[in-house]
Amino acid sequence: MENKILENVESEIFNEVIDGLKKRQKFLPSKLFYDEKGSRLFDQICELDEYYLTRTETKIIEDNIEEITSLLGKGTLLVELGSGSSKKIRLLLDNIPGLAGYIPIDISSAHLHSSTKALKQDYPDLDIYPVDSDFTMGFEIPQIIKSYDHIVVFYPGSTIGNFTPSEAKKFLGKVAEICGKNSGLLVGVDLKKDKRILEAAYNDKQGITAQFNLNILERINKEFGSNFDLNKFTHYAFYNEEEGRIEMHLNSTEDQEVYIDNLTFHFVKGENIITEYSYKYSLQEFEELASEFFSAKKVWTDKNEFFSVQYLTAK
Repeated sequence: MENKILENVESEIFNEVIDGLKKRQKFLPSKLFYDEKGSRLFDQICELDEYYLTRTETKIIEDNIEEITSLLGKGTLLVELGSGSSKKIRLLLDNIPGLAGYIPIDISSAHLHSSTKALKQDYPDLDIYPVDSDFTMGFEIPQIIKSYDHIVVFYPGSTIGNFTPSEAKKFLGKVAEICGKNSGLLVGVDLKKDKRILEAAYNDKQGITAQFNLNILERINKEFGSNFDLNKFTHYAFYNEEEGRIEMHLNSTEDQEVYIDNLTFHFVKGENIITEYSYKYSLQEFEELASEFFSAKKVWTDKNEFFSVQYLTAK
């Protein structure tokens, strides 16, 4: 059954790749970033001076951990979307009283199970139920041993910004439906700020973000037998002020052809593939976006108001 699920996920991703490359404005799904190599590169990005998001979000949680965990309360079943290396979750695991269980959900199977193994060693009494899944397509809560009072979904890292606003709204509705009216959502939301700060975060001097972006082509080559030449594409990221989003692109440096599954895709010099949007919100904008499905119970920000951690409750 597990192999069948993985086959279905791979087929779905393959179709998204083909459909995206057929568009006039070519694009690739950002979920492809997070294979084992991509997840390692992202962990390195999180340590960069320019990448304020991770350290700012972590400090917000550290500074407000007592209030956060008291709001979550006892009898919580904790679900993390896009668990990655599971670093931030430890702050919650160390402080939530009477936790019924922890369900990390991630598309990168190798990274997920490596992180789960480490967590099981450090938290031997915690019931952990790792789920290999593309949670953007929906997810299920597995059967767990202990009873629980309510579900809290932890969605850190401002990953909600990778959806367009209309997609984000649909996704929030799906989370509320899956988890029920008594559920909560603890979500990281990146805030609008000076474009120089934003653009520096996605164009680091060491070039690790460029490697991360190009790895999406390497993964397609490995998994789908394509022939992308990584030396013929360059990383480009900028803040689109009108749309309120960072855009990550891969630009073709020359006229070229790429083959995937007997299909040919033509690129002209300067043509780009969009690989990621990262929307930034004001506090009011995000409250309005979520308002159909969630109420904002509490919002925490850093002193510069670069980033927010928000606890929302399902209506």
